[in-house]
Amino acid sequence: MTGSEVSPSFRLAYVPGVTPAKWVRIWNERLPDVPLALLTVPAAQVPDVLRAGGADAGFVRLPIDRTDLSAIPLYTETTVVVIPKDHVVAAVDEVSLDDLADEVVFHPLDETLEWERRPGLPAYERPATTEDAVELVAAGVGLLVVPQSLARLYHRKDLTYRPVTGAPESRVALSWPEAETTDLVEDFIGIVRGRTVNSSRGRAQTPPKGKGTDKDVAKAKAALQAKRKPAGGGKGGSKGGGKSAGKPTGAGRSTGKGGRGAAAPKRGKPRRRS
Repeated sequence: MTGSEVSPSFRLAYVPGVTPAKWVRIWNERLPDVPLALLTVPAAQVPDVLRAGGADAGFVRLPIDRTDLSAIPLYTETTVVVIPKDHVVAAVDEVSLDDLADEVVFHPLDETLEWERRPGLPAYERPATTEDAVELVAAGVGLLVVPQSLARLYHRKDLTYRPVTGAPESRVALSWPEAETTDLVEDFIGIVRGRTVNSSRGRAQTPPKGKGTDKDVAKAKAALQAKRKPAGGGKGGSKGGGKSAGKPTGAGRSTGKGGRGAAAPKRGKPRRRS
């Protein structure tokens, strides 16, 4: 938790391409008194920002150095190639890495994909950023392979993109300092994972409607047992459901089957009149 105890706040870092708007909206609905500040941070710098306390949590692209950090993988992105609209590749639905073998493919210094062997022909110089590489693609001097969200982020009217099969994929995760799993971090984890307000892992839970506490349930059971117990404390009762329980019996008569009263004298069968 950041800020003072009187006015807490939550700082969320995120890498370019990730869109946290949905989770921020839910946060504002559930925790309107806790402001959430958004920080856009280059992908390579987010782990250091989290370790230094510059943010309470952040969206990162895996893999990262997990030293002192916890992380929950969230989803995997499709990898695409960014191309001019009039490029020959734009005529197909998807391409393979082999299809790019004769093309100049840019690999910017802030690239987030991990390659065993980079595809295409190397450019004379690596662009400093992905955004710079997109500008070069628009100039018609090469192509760019990136996670789909980055292709959308730096979209231009004169460019398009196609999925690339066989390429590494970008995994997006939520990360935070391992030693600082605060209540607010737990709240945000719950939001990202889709937990409801009354989830068993959430805080400030409200009891489900129609259900009381264990103490209330015990009281209800005791009242029900007392209601069923025959009046006067007797163990017996009428065989037909106890309708006669509690009513005075005649002298010398039994209080019912198994009752404690004196046994009534046996009577013979009445004789028929001749």
